[in-house]
Amino acid sequence: MSSIQKSQIEAALGTVMEPDLGRDLMTLGMVEDIAVDEAGNVSFTVVLTTPACPMKESIKQSCINAIKQAVPEVGAINVNMTSKVTSSCSHGGGHGSHGAHGGNGAHGGHGGHGAPQKIDLPNVKNIIAVASGKGGVGKSTVSVNLAVSLAASGAKVGLIDADLYGPSIPTLFGLQNVKPEVKNNKIMPIEKFGVKLMSIGFLVDPETALIWRGPMASSAIRQLISDVDWQELDYLIFDLPPGTGDIQLTLVQALPLSGAVVVTTPQDVALADVAKAVTMFRKVDVSILGVVENMSWYELPDGSKDYIFGKGGGEKFAKINALPFLGSIPISSKVREGGDIGTPSIIANPDAPTSVAASKVAGEIARQVSIHNAACATE
Repeated sequence: MSSIQKSQIEAALGTVMEPDLGRDLMTLGMVEDIAVDEAGNVSFTVVLTTPACPMKESIKQSCINAIKQAVPEVGAINVNMTSKVTSSCSHGGGHGSHGAHGGNGAHGGHGGHGAPQKIDLPNVKNIIAVASGKGGVGKSTVSVNLAVSLAASGAKVGLIDADLYGPSIPTLFGLQNVKPEVKNNKIMPIEKFGVKLMSIGFLVDPETALIWRGPMASSAIRQLISDVDWQELDYLIFDLPPGTGDIQLTLVQALPLSGAVVVTTPQDVALADVAKAVTMFRKVDVSILGVVENMSWYELPDGSKDYIFGKGGGEKFAKINALPFLGSIPISSKVREGGDIGTPSIIANPDAPTSVAASKVAGEIARQVSIHNAACATE
């Protein structure tokens, strides 16, 4: 009969800190189902804030080490790692820093319309906008790989192609001729690779050029959000059009965003444009989760790196603007090939350097969402 008490295990786990949230696992309520059997074997569950947590193995090992140090006579230690994605506190009820935001900022005086009406998505825990200051930086590819990577980790993920004038999601997922069903007056999102998808490209002829003024574009994007049956999602990702126009302003003021991810390439011209996107998000009180540097280098056959667009610009920009740097993703023909065949590179070539880097970036974004949610929950 073991003399080990459950309280000893609780005390040991109370010394294990969650590295991002700065408090111990017991205080955070992240430990469940502690059990000690007659032989002194211990089992328990650690509930992470995202299935894509990049610190998963580190936290698990820290738990094992803490118990072995505090209770040397312990037998086998079985740690079950699971997750429950936290919700943005800007979501629901209009509280939090973004929920209280009205018609001030860039859109407030736009055409005399004031702020657009809020859109409520009660079953969506976190809404992430992926933005860039200019086109051609691979923002859509980053959005796709983020969505697919989070879904592969076990999260429930949706992706909206918010670029009405150049929708690319149907092509990147190989769904050019697919039309969504309508049930109970709701559009059913199209699902592929575990991601629920919606794009204007599913609803209009791909050969038709959309020539819409601002209010028409804003109305269309609102319908893509509110007329779709998303059901429960941990993350809803918006692939925004380039720049800082009507669509971006409609989204940031109509939805309780968890935050924005800004994509750039290393060269100065891209960084000058991304500065405008950062300024826009700050003006309308949207948290910036961080900066992703795409097309960072090209790996040569001998393994050396060719920094085609310059080196380290994205990381320097993040540091100067006091923003988290979410990672660098190299350029590769595999990414282009994946886009052409409708299979994201992260699925087609999971071990390629670009895919590994994109997965790390996805984990880092999920981590920043969890940190943001924990911080605003304690405000």
